[in-house]
Amino acid sequence: MRVRELHQRGLDALNRGRPLVGARALRAGLALVSPLDDPAMTVRLLNSLAAAEAALGNTARGFELLDQADALATPDTAGVLLQQRGLLLVLVGRMDDALACMDQAIPLLRRERTVLARTLLNRAMLHQIAGRVTPALADLDRCERLGRELSQPRLVAKAIHGRGSCELLAGNIPAALRDFDSARVVYETYADGMLAVVAVERARALLAAGLHRDAATELDFALDAFPRIRMDQEHAEAQLTRAQAALAAGDLAAAKTWASRAAGRFRRRGNAAWAAVAAATRLRAEFFGGKRLAAVASQAASLASELSSLGLDNDAEAAGLLAARAHIRRGSFDSARLLIGARSGPRALLETRLTRQLALAELASAVGDRAATFRHARSGLTLLRSHRSRIGSVDLRTSATFLGRELAEAGLAAALSDGRPSVVFGWLERSRAQAFRFQPVRPPTDEVTMEAVAELRQLAHQVRVAELEGRREPEARRRCTQLEREIRARGWQAEGTGEHHAEARFAEIRAALGSDTVMVSYAAAQDRLWALVITSGRARLLPLGSLSVVSESLAKLHSDLNALCGRQLPAALDRVIRASIARQLGVLTSALVAPVRGLLSTLDAVIVPTGALSAVPWGLLPDMVGRPVTVSPSASTWLSGRGVSLASPTRALLVAGPDLAHSQEEVRQLSSIYPDSPALVGPHATVGDTLKALDGCTTAHFATHGHHETENVLFSRLDLTDGPLMAYDIHQLETAPAHVVLSSCDVGQTVVRQGDEILGFTAALLYSGTKTVISSVATVDDSSAVEAMAAYHRGLVAGLRPARALAEATAATPMMPFVCFGSS
Repeated sequence: MRVRELHQRGLDALNRGRPLVGARALRAGLALVSPLDDPAMTVRLLNSLAAAEAALGNTARGFELLDQADALATPDTAGVLLQQRGLLLVLVGRMDDALACMDQAIPLLRRERTVLARTLLNRAMLHQIAGRVTPALADLDRCERLGRELSQPRLVAKAIHGRGSCELLAGNIPAALRDFDSARVVYETYADGMLAVVAVERARALLAAGLHRDAATELDFALDAFPRIRMDQEHAEAQLTRAQAALAAGDLAAAKTWASRAAGRFRRRGNAAWAAVAAATRLRAEFFGGKRLAAVASQAASLASELSSLGLDNDAEAAGLLAARAHIRRGSFDSARLLIGARSGPRALLETRLTRQLALAELASAVGDRAATFRHARSGLTLLRSHRSRIGSVDLRTSATFLGRELAEAGLAAALSDGRPSVVFGWLERSRAQAFRFQPVRPPTDEVTMEAVAELRQLAHQVRVAELEGRREPEARRRCTQLEREIRARGWQAEGTGEHHAEARFAEIRAALGSDTVMVSYAAAQDRLWALVITSGRARLLPLGSLSVVSESLAKLHSDLNALCGRQLPAALDRVIRASIARQLGVLTSALVAPVRGLLSTLDAVIVPTGALSAVPWGLLPDMVGRPVTVSPSASTWLSGRGVSLASPTRALLVAGPDLAHSQEEVRQLSSIYPDSPALVGPHATVGDTLKALDGCTTAHFATHGHHETENVLFSRLDLTDGPLMAYDIHQLETAPAHVVLSSCDVGQTVVRQGDEILGFTAALLYSGTKTVISSVATVDDSSAVEAMAAYHRGLVAGLRPARALAEATAATPMMPFVCFGSS
């Protein structure tokens, strides 16, 4: 009885992801049993201990134990031993031999239902590694059914975990993250050692979505846990994935370090397959460093052959493409052609398919075939668009652009080299702010998420009150950060509708501009800025200056505006700051406006910014004072908004937030302009009442404190009486208001991701369907804003379009950094 208890204790520890604890129990059981008296139990103890030793990194010892068990095997234990040998073969990279063992074992395990379920789980993993999703899912479904019949939640969770890995392989990131989270909930109760394993899987999914920082957070948790629980193979895989995260972040030194650590750990385990994958990751870091390209090409080609012989077709193809790209950079085009080959294999991952199109585009560019460069870059971005259409979360949609960054750069470089405005326009619209082209999807509204949002709102309000009273609430702040992370992660699970709107055509934009409007679409290649200037009658592409110079000047301008805003400074300091503001406005004018001044004439302007230019207070530039200026993420976004009629408003939702000296006066003045409008003031300005009134209204005006959160932009917010109204809340609206005015500090700012994808409070409104947002890109003096906002609304009521009403309202008020975003 004691031996059986120890065996069961060892198995339980193994299933919880605690191999060290399991090995101790199993060794104790072997010390108490005689092979002659109880050969069957001895076989089971040796078999289980082999698994524990392998998990601890002692694969050679594991095989020795299995050899001992084979000598005592009976027909009843043959299947158990075969499946265990198969698992050990997986751990040393002998995938074909492992699959053969498991195929033989499964028919022999009809009476061993628990072992059968685990074997199905392991065979599914083998199918998944080889890219065979359909048979993997069949084994996982059967394993899950057995787990439920046997009332073994750990087995069910592992089957769901495996299904998530298959969904990731198939490119369905939201479904993968849902499955990983479902498994994690069970692991927290029944298998805490598996939490680190599922964290690595989550990291892989986040890397596949372009969220390398979030992936690194998951991996750091796992890497801290693995040494304690002694899961050696999983530890090495985590190190390899950490190298891939560092590579995505551009930290080449860290990528090489992590990849080398992983390769060493795999080699010590005798796992040649995984060691080769790690070596290929290190070579990618070498390639991006731009040195030793001849060695990279040679070694990557050798690794491609090795990986192919090991049955890792996708990794082999990726290594071959790396070798090809190194040859292209060296000018060895014939060698590159041989390595690129005809097409991707049937099981190639999205990243590999994108890399193939990139390599073909780079080769075409290198030999001067511009048409082929465009063709392959377009093909790659079409693949990425299909991938993104399955994603509902704006956070994931905007981050996924990162996966196509080099394709977009290759296409833009070819377009700029071509020089024709229509070609440059087409490429910019194909690669810029693509998240706006997809149908909006509301985030999850399940009970767990809603409870987390409610707790976050209450704690954020507590933190804000403490700030105003000069107190700190460190515990509440930490909990807010945790809740934001959890809410954001649950939002990633929303799936897309698959709908995608085509980008605007050049002729459509020229027709829509008419005779009174000019569009200036800015682009950046390397560090150089370009301006594509379009009117109804002509278009020109103009080279500008350095993006880094503009970005530096813009940062100084924002600092100066914030320092000056609403403060009574000593006269000398005030003069210094105002002089600095004038200098920075001069730098920005020289860089961005002066080269296009002749084409601007006196026309209204539509600005399509790139990168840091999203935060330019255009109305402060001398050429733009009094000129109607609309800033839009893309020409396509501007055109889609033009199709919505913005009639002169007769009613508006008016909201006055707390702790803002002039908010109630601002709403009082606006109430005289809109006498029949609802006004939420004081205790009535709650989040619930505001969201209810906001959903479906035509025009809304907020006189509140605003906060732009650069680290977690989904939780940029407006302060209301009972807590913050967050950007996250905006995505929950069924029908967003057509026109919103945010008379608040900073909430016109955005975080700009790769491909000019934007996130922030203003962006949340635009994504949700709002056509025009008036907001500030810097701190606002709320006493001056009162008159400017009243003048703005009087202009709207008089029939002016938003951009003209804003231009006229702010022309006479200095330092008003409000911008008209969207369409006007």
